[in-house]
Amino acid sequence: TVTHHVLIIDDTEVNLILFAALVKKLDDCEPHTFAGARPGLAWAAQHVPDLVIVDYMMPDIDGLEFIRQLRALPGCDVVPVVMITANDQKQLRYRALDLGANDFLTKPVDKVEFLARSRNMLLVGDARKQLADRAQWLADEVRKATAEIVARERETVFRLCKAAEYRDPETGAHILRMAHYSQLIARHLG
Repeated sequence: TVTHHVLIIDDTEVNLILFAALVKKLDDCEPHTFAGARPGLAWAAQHVPDLVIVDYMMPDIDGLEFIRQLRALPGCDVVPVVMITANDQKQLRYRALDLGANDFLTKPVDKVEFLARSRNMLLVGDARKQLADRAQWLADEVRKATAEIVARERETVFRLCKAAEYRDPETGAHILRMAHYSQLIARHLG
């Protein structure tokens, strides 16, 4: 079964074919190739990818602008992005990093390096998802434990009121009336 969806954006057909073939060598990965940034962004808006591989030099929208727009899409703010470029200028890499690129490959792409970096980026993404799932689970557990504590505290107060009522009916009834008034006031205040 497919567990990872890899979005590949490159305006050169040969690169798309090569990168898709390499991605298929990775376990449980399905490549989604696009020859332009706009259709790739449209796909990413509907399906959050597990990894994005994007070329820098493309007509219309370059790789930097693609990353900027990708990061603005819901759920795509932390997706690992590998930028592929023939340009080795530091300023380009700095701008790409500022926009959200996670790694770089230089053309011509080395197959072994491509596979290793892609696999590493997928592992990073999986670890991030596991942490998010774990954090959500912990938040749910805290919420449940807090609800149990509140329920126990209410039960304790109610039992103390009952004990006071048995000792002195007027005081006990007064405490229960005040509890009901407090509940009504609290409910009205939200």
